[in-house]
Amino acid sequence: MRKYLFILLLLPLALAFGGTAHAQFRSEAFSQSYNDDPASPKDSTDTMFSFREFFGGLAHKNPLKIGTMTAGSAVFIGAGQIYNRDYWKLPFVYGGIAGGATAGFILRKEHPTAAKYCFAAAGVAYWATLMDEVMCYESDQHPLAGRATLYSLLVPGLGQIYNGETWKLPIYWGGLMGSVHFYSLNRTQYKRFRRIYREATDTANPYTGPISAQTALYYRNLYRRYRDYSILAIASFYLLQVIDANVFSYMHDFNIADDLSLSIDPAVITPGNAIAMAPGDSAFGVRFGFTF
Repeated sequence: MRKYLFILLLLPLALAFGGTAHAQFRSEAFSQSYNDDPASPKDSTDTMFSFREFFGGLAHKNPLKIGTMTAGSAVFIGAGQIYNRDYWKLPFVYGGIAGGATAGFILRKEHPTAAKYCFAAAGVAYWATLMDEVMCYESDQHPLAGRATLYSLLVPGLGQIYNGETWKLPIYWGGLMGSVHFYSLNRTQYKRFRRIYREATDTANPYTGPISAQTALYYRNLYRRYRDYSILAIASFYLLQVIDANVFSYMHDFNIADDLSLSIDPAVITPGNAIAMAPGDSAFGVRFGFTF
């Protein structure tokens, strides 16, 4: 009796959800070919960085991957402009970075605030140099995974815009701004209770505030821990959007062709198509089919 009751309950579900679901993938997506021709460009996993390749690219003897160009330019400033043949930009590159750093070094003692602005200007000029060479790098591939990754490294969310996935911006920008907000809040509270704890434990100047040293110590440690968690959250959202830009730029041209399907249909089980059933007996069931 319980068996037939179970079958009657299962039959409407089988009829309601019976159908076929299809997903298609190209067979080439699950295979990888390797080119042994030494003249062909190497895969990005072959070498992390090659000075011979880098300086050969600056001499325009061989092409450079965008990652190699940018990594070398981070040390050899202006190398990206040389590789992109934007020689006219070099005076602005060196003038902006060297001028800001020199002015900051000169003003650091007498005018520390002005010196900070000068050093910040030099940093902005350095950042603009890297951004310019990434934007001007010529490539027939779009989206280029290296460009998307470097965009996200330089400007969080720019890689998603480059990949055409602007709907992700509220997620990453919201996470970053929220983490920065909590970092600022927790840092302020940490510094406040650290100051109170120092005043409460200073025997030379008696403390008359309402917060005890033990309470101040507890909240100082608490907000310091929350501040560290906020830093971890900032780093996590930043790295996540970089990884996202890289992965989805690779998957942008993921094509589908071959059929991979799952079908669910109601079925009648008889002794002819089942095992261990009594002669003449039958039952209702659900049939699952997989097509590879």
